[in-house]
Amino acid sequence: MLVLTRDVGETFSIGDEITVQILGVSGNQVRFGFEAPRHVKIHRAEVFKRIAQTLARPTEQGQAARREGACQSKSSLGTS
Repeated sequence: MLVLTRDVGETFSIGDEITVQILGVSGNQVRFGFEAPRHVKIHRAEVFKRIAQTLARPTEQGQAARREGACQSKSSLGTS
């Protein structure tokens, strides 16, 4: 893990495309500003975890659609 010490207004870079600026410090909280291309997704850890969990578990509606698609595929196999 890289640990940096920065003052308010200072920046650091991640790769060639991402710049992070320290916007402010208040007690235990630090405000960051991120500059990155639109294709780079930046999420807080708890949001990223929720997205990953949502993508990992199929929804009931999605399961029903897959079952229906599978049934249609099977029925179309014998009709050519």
